[in-house]
Amino acid sequence: MAPSDVLHRDSSVPLYVQLEAILRAKIAEGEWQPDQRIPSENELNKIYGLSRMTARGVLTKLVNEGVLFRVPGKGTFLSPVKFEAVSPAYRGVREQLEAMGYHTTTEVLGIGLEEPTAKVRRKLGLADDAQVYAIHRLRAVESEPISLHHSYVPATLAPGLDSYDTGNLQLCVILEKNFGLAMKQVEEHLEATAASAAEAELLKMRRGHPVLLLEDAISDDEGRAFEYSTIIFRGDKVRIGFDYKL
Repeated sequence: MAPSDVLHRDSSVPLYVQLEAILRAKIAEGEWQPDQRIPSENELNKIYGLSRMTARGVLTKLVNEGVLFRVPGKGTFLSPVKFEAVSPAYRGVREQLEAMGYHTTTEVLGIGLEEPTAKVRRKLGLADDAQVYAIHRLRAVESEPISLHHSYVPATLAPGLDSYDTGNLQLCVILEKNFGLAMKQVEEHLEATAASAAEAELLKMRRGHPVLLLEDAISDDEGRAFEYSTIIFRGDKVRIGFDYKL
């Protein structure tokens, strides 16, 4: 056992705090890989001479933080690494990931004119006979899918939008540069939900597993809504941060 793995029983630092620090150090140093089982409560008890209750409390804390996850009947495992991103309304997700050194790809699943649903019509303030360009994309990081993007733009505001390369270019850049649609206001909602069968298949996860649903309604400086988007992120792969400056 390395010196850093030793519990100092004569220290003023509680043993459970020391154990937590040891486990976090092992994770940071790469001793365990994502989805690898870590020592059980009984095993930690034997290694460090702690009670099961103490070991259970530390593991539960790390599970609640999302660092670890439990599988009934199998044990406790190291959670996959999550990609940190701020709201796409402030900076594109792809731009953020590539700035962190990740290789991203975007597959356009479909683009074209559609009759908007009642919700899309309401979000964009459209008349009953209006059409939208719908862009459906799947984004992957290091070849692993992490998010589904569904964007809707009034056809009258961006004629010919389906001729642009929405796979390699950011939609916000296309809209501002070619149609003068610059983002000035965003109405945003974030909620946790469960993956549908179709979403799970595309994101290569199990149906019903947690996903993050982010909705954005974007308006110009005149208050005219020109884009409504929903982004479905894998809950086990992405953490969304919000940075407010008052």
